[in-house]
Amino acid sequence: MPRTTEAPRARLSGRQAETVRRLTEAAVEEVAEHRYEGLTVRGVAKRAGVAPATAYTYFASKNHLLAEVFWRRLRDLPEPDPLPGGSPADRAAEALSAVALLVADDPALSAACTTAMLADEPNVLRLRARIGLRVHERISGATDASPAALQAFELAFYGALVQAGMGHLSYRDLPNLLATTARTIFPRTEECP
Repeated sequence: MPRTTEAPRARLSGRQAETVRRLTEAAVEEVAEHRYEGLTVRGVAKRAGVAPATAYTYFASKNHLLAEVFWRRLRDLPEPDPLPGGSPADRAAEALSAVALLVADDPALSAACTTAMLADEPNVLRLRARIGLRVHERISGATDASPAALQAFELAFYGALVQAGMGHLSYRDLPNLLATTARTIFPRTEECP
């Protein structure tokens, strides 16, 4: 499906996709101004020049909207080179460094996305599954390490993201932390000759 018609709930026409784009961009602006606590779908709709009822047609909640913001940023990242040179640890860390930095330059957005992504809402769960699959594809496409090593690295990655979202780590420190963690998880015996 072309990116311009990928939607938060279903396939959309070009005009509908444009409305969703405006809403997600307005959400980022609203978070910058009001943080997660002050963000409302109504406020985002007003900023986007959309009726609140229209905004709720696409997004059931602010968590759903913020999860969509994160998904779109992840979806738009360039794919890592498949199996480039270097060790499995280097390749795995490189594949996820860009993901770790998606919201690094915007602390309010990173905190808001972290909170939203942990919500127990059907639309957020669906996006979280989509995000998880994309992250898994990035790692498994970058290295041919064992399934157990890939799973361990994914778990470490998500733990690091949650810690950064809670303010215990800096998002900017995550690439180096991922590299160190990958060297621990991927044994030397898995390295390419």
